[in-house]
Amino acid sequence: MNAIKMTVIVNRKKYSTETATLLASDCYWDGHNFERNGRNEFLYRTPKGEYFTVNVTMWQGERDTLTPITEDEAIELFEGSLTEHEVKYAEAFPNVTMEDA
Repeated sequence: MNAIKMTVIVNRKKYSTETATLLASDCYWDGHNFERNGRNEFLYRTPKGEYFTVNVTMWQGERDTLTPITEDEAIELFEGSLTEHEVKYAEAFPNVTMEDA
């Protein structure tokens, strides 16, 4: 799912869902709908390796948001609440070395 179109400039950097890679989300079919309480979160990586989230809401009075995040925050989301992975871990985080436990 990459139908969200949003572009935001933060600190003189342009973040766009149209040029970024969707890495993960919490958008899955639970038997009734795809929305988690009327909201969904999506994790993206820009072509230059920056990470950001997009939060989409269906609730009146709320706005969709795009928020730049650190690589550590992106890893925490990918390993945690964003269970629907669009790419493998190594593709999502090419600069991270994983080791056996």
